[in-house]
Order: sequence, then structure tokens, then C-alpha cells
Amino acid sequence: MPEGHILHRLAAQHQAAFGGRPVAVASPQGRFAEGAKLVDGQPLERAEADGKHLFLGFADAWLHIHLGLYGVFTFGPAPAPAPVGLIRLRLENAEQYADLRGPTTCELLTPAEKEAVHARLGPDPLRADAEPERAWQRIARSRSTIAALLMDQKILAGVGNVYRAEVLFRHGIDPHRAGRDLTAAEWQLIWRDLVELMREGAAIGRIDTVRPEHTPEAMGRPPRVDDHGGEVYVYRRAGQPCLVCGTEVRTEQHAARNLFWCPRCQRR
Repeated sequence: MPEGHILHRLAAQHQAAFGGRPVAVASPQGRFAEGAKLVDGQPLERAEADGKHLFLGFADAWLHIHLGLYGVFTFGPAPAPAPVGLIRLRLENAEQYADLRGPTTCELLTPAEKEAVHARLGPDPLRADAEPERAWQRIARSRSTIAALLMDQKILAGVGNVYRAEVLFRHGIDPHRAGRDLTAAEWQLIWRDLVELMREGAAIGRIDTVRPEHTPEAMGRPPRVDDHGGEVYVYRRAGQPCLVCGTEVRTEQHAARNLFWCPRCQRR
């Protein structure tokens, strides 16, 4: 599932491609045909993201999209080709088109319904209106592990498995520590790091978390080969030596997701 930086990147792409201009909206697949008719031909007034949710604002409604595990957008120059496959949503103007396939959610919301979605989410490190103290208040009282808490979208929006594993490694925090055992100073460092890492991820479209001294060039090692791209410390590196201390990176099933950490660099 794409992490929050990808949704913010998609919001910027939609704003650049369609913002302020009328856009043709269709549902070649047919599953969103009624909704598409209601906003077809209207200008896209605003595109924004919150956590793993994308919102496209028209005059009368907000188009709400959650990609889920299989959703993907494809952009290209106009005119759009004949639809192939199950295209849930197509946006098009004279210059560009965007096709959406396989989302978990593609629906129209009223402004009040949109606000209800925001209200269910924790603060998003990439939003200017984020209030990290809201997340800290819940983390500081929780017996749950910090690894589980960082993935809970009701506590912190947009963070997924990669950023969760990497930010805990970067600050030497054992993922099994209870949230209430974290200090306020540690939380502040985690939040600031997430803001910087996710902002860079949104800008370049991939997740890079290693510090300059641990890049392939600095260490004389081959670059990482993985469909997620980017250079990381522990994510999907189980059984490989830690880039910092050489200890074997470990993995386990944790709250139904694969957790990765270095048992030496992240001691309790």
C-alpha cells in the first residue's frame, strides 16, 4: 500500500495537470459512472492529501480516493487512448489525462463528509495543519508497542511499514517498546524526522532513509535492488548485516505486518 508521501505527490500532480481548469470526468469501467457525471466538466479547484487519502475538490463535491493495496494512477499526454482494462476513473483535459485502476475507495463526498474522514485520522507529517501533540497524547498513554502505534492511522496518518521501520532504526528505538515508555524528546525527534523524510519522499517519489555516510557510494557497496526503490537501513533487509554495526537484521510478524529491526542498534 502506498505510504503518505505518494498521496501528497499525487495531489501535486493532479493540481499541476488539472487545477483551475474544466476536466472531463468519466468511469470507463462503469462502477463510478453516476459520481463521474456529477462533476464532469467542472474545474478542479483543489487537490490535497491527508495520510493515505487523496481528495480532489470540485465546486459541488470532493472526490475521495483511497488506493488500498492495488490502486494505481497512470498519467499521460492527451488525447487519452481507448480504455483498456478496468479503469475506475478517467480525468482528462486538452493537455493530459489520468487513469485510476483498482482503488479501495473512489467516491464523492460532501464537505461535511470529507471533514469526517479527516476527523478519523491522526496528524499527517506532511500537512501544514498537523498537530503532533495529538498523536503524542495517545502514544504516551498506550501500552501498545511503538511499532504498532506508528502504523495506526487514527494516531498518525500516512506512515506505513517502510517509514515505521526506518524512523525507529534511525533513532535507536526498539520497536517493541510500549508507547508510554517513549519520552517526549524521543517523540519530537521521531516527528521531525518523519516530516523531513516524507517531504523528501514526496519530492523524489521514493523512500531514502540512509544518512550520507551509509550510502552505497560512501560505503563502497552495491545499491539496493528492490521494487520499493531507495536506500534503507532495515526494511526488507532481514538476514543481511546492519549497515551500521554489522549485526543481522531481524524480522517478525507484528500486528499482522512484517517488522524489521536491528537487535543491537535498537536495544531496549
